[in-house]
Amino acid sequence: MPRLFRVLAAILTLTLATGPGLAQQGPGQGGERPPTPVTVVTLAAQDVTLTTRLPGRVVASGVAEVRPQVAGLIIERLFEEGAEVALGDALYRIDAASYEAQVAAAEAAVAQATATLRAARKEADRIQTLLARNVTSQQNVDDAVAARDAAEAGLKVAEAQLLAARIDLERTTITAPLAGTVGRSLTTRGALVTAGQAQPLAVIRSLDPVYVDVTMSAAELIAWRRGHLETTLQNADRTVSLNLPDGGGFDHEGELTAAEPYVDEQTGVVVLRMEFPNPDKLLLPGMYVQVDMPTGVVQGAILAPQEGVSRDRRGRPTAMVVTPENVVEERVLTVIGDRGSDWIVTGGLADGDRMVVAGLQKIAPGATVAPEERAAAPAPAN
Repeated sequence: MPRLFRVLAAILTLTLATGPGLAQQGPGQGGERPPTPVTVVTLAAQDVTLTTRLPGRVVASGVAEVRPQVAGLIIERLFEEGAEVALGDALYRIDAASYEAQVAAAEAAVAQATATLRAARKEADRIQTLLARNVTSQQNVDDAVAARDAAEAGLKVAEAQLLAARIDLERTTITAPLAGTVGRSLTTRGALVTAGQAQPLAVIRSLDPVYVDVTMSAAELIAWRRGHLETTLQNADRTVSLNLPDGGGFDHEGELTAAEPYVDEQTGVVVLRMEFPNPDKLLLPGMYVQVDMPTGVVQGAILAPQEGVSRDRRGRPTAMVVTPENVVEERVLTVIGDRGSDWIVTGGLADGDRMVVAGLQKIAPGATVAPEERAAAPAPAN
């Protein structure tokens, strides 16, 4: 028993000695919890250009089908398939022997008509002299003058025929009617061609610049022309950008140049035409592309990082904002679109607000937090 009392006394003494220390331990052992660390981004109001993405096809700015204007056999091709050609460059030669003969015959006809006219003029002058001497009749004078006039008309006909023969001879060399890129040859040496045939010999396309034809609904076009999709939109411009089939962007900006003046009755869309410089010939006719076209400018909008926006039970977009007192406040947002990894917000956030982007699962409205600023990424260009 004495030993038992001594053990109990020792335990009691130890408890009394350590008790005050336990009572004085800091937070986390029964005291107040420390502020929760969160990552925030300080928001800035800015003017944001809204865009819409429209599907389209590349169209050559000029297309010319090369066809012969005279008949004959193709004896030579004078271009490399796929090469650049200038206006007037020789592309094909047609056998010109028969056309050279026609020119020679026409030249001879002109010479004959010239000689006939010379003789008719001399005869008319002679008859006029005889009439002055009262040696001949007026009828003979009239006949001589008529013969002279007929000879003059005959010479003009012969000269016109010579001109036509020379034109046909020139057309035996088929030239480029348009500057651009010539495609593959659709005929071969030795082929017989005819004037104005349906099948072209080759096709030339102008590829710098090129057009991109896109479709837009009539309602969207009306809104764009009015210059506003929301009450805060204004000053829409015509500059457009292009996305290539591989997902990459095109290096050159384009411009909206025209819109069809009618709406397709079956689809309800309007065709818009954009023009893009194409110095590297990267865009080819028929290629499927997507065009980002500005629809207006939102003044004083906020670009809110998407990772900091969630939805409440009613489906409304919300964000957590840290007040100057480091207290969390929930905001309901008005979102009108997206820009990259950000939402475009026109209501619920203001310039200078500190929005929580990390640590959201640890906080609730009214909680005190320890905010840490995250380095903001550069704002995308409008």
